[in-house]
Amino acid sequence: MLIFVGKRIGFMILTMVVVSMLLFLLLEITPGNVAVKVLGPYSSEEQRNLWLEAHGYFEPFYLRYFTWLANFATGNFGDSIRFKVPVADVLWPRLGNTAILGIATFAVMIPLSLFLGVLAGMREGSKLDRSISLISIITTSIPEFASAVFISAVLVFWLNLLPGTSTMSDGFDILQIILPALVLVIYDFGYVTRMTRASMAEVMTTQYIRTAILKGLPYHRVVIRHAMRNALIAPFTVIMLQINWLLSGVIVVEFFFAYKGFGALLLEASLNQDIYLIEACAMVAVFVAVATQTIADIGYTFLNPRIRFG
Repeated sequence: MLIFVGKRIGFMILTMVVVSMLLFLLLEITPGNVAVKVLGPYSSEEQRNLWLEAHGYFEPFYLRYFTWLANFATGNFGDSIRFKVPVADVLWPRLGNTAILGIATFAVMIPLSLFLGVLAGMREGSKLDRSISLISIITTSIPEFASAVFISAVLVFWLNLLPGTSTMSDGFDILQIILPALVLVIYDFGYVTRMTRASMAEVMTTQYIRTAILKGLPYHRVVIRHAMRNALIAPFTVIMLQINWLLSGVIVVEFFFAYKGFGALLLEASLNQDIYLIEACAMVAVFVAVATQTIADIGYTFLNPRIRFG
């Protein structure tokens, strides 16, 4: 088990190094472009050369890369062009805001998805199964921007129950979390529900489940102790992958509700060509993606000890 965990962590580190090389090549291979983005298009050639020299851009390429990588490892991401402050001062609060939104979404989505998916899978082909599947397909088919408009029209403008924006300008307000979290839950729970339903339906048709039922074991014990453990393997992977989606794939929702999260920060950095902020956001997003996939792989061994990866 320890060898397997070590291999997965080693692969995660190797992936991060490779991605960091590609990111550095894409964004910093031409120092002149970096100087233009930082100093502006109206800066003189002399000003750009002085800035490049002061920041070590005339050093050999490999030295620049290792210096850049060491700075990232210590949390020194440079200064934001857009906000005129260190990138870390902007990045971590925004990442925390998206984490709050993600926790609120997961707290509702995961229990709801697993419950409905297990119910549908236990009664494959029944009216309940078809109803849950139909609702799941419909909600997953509607993009976030469409459901955000519809929900806002009903809950904000028609019923006047919730605020229409989530700027948190007066401090944290749980009411302002409800709308963006609701949009994310509606869009995503159907996908996880369908995966859980398919996995549960497959497990319920296996020989060992049928044997346990024929031996007279209580049905609820067969479902909880035997069927659900194996049925949760596929949904577990899907749920872990949703963390990546919540981190950088919620740009539409955060922008629509003016929520100051990681997705909105990445969009703002791209629009303003904030190179150091883009680099930091990209590295954080890749780290989370690789880390969650590693956790998912390790989690397999606990859900099903027979599964091993080389």
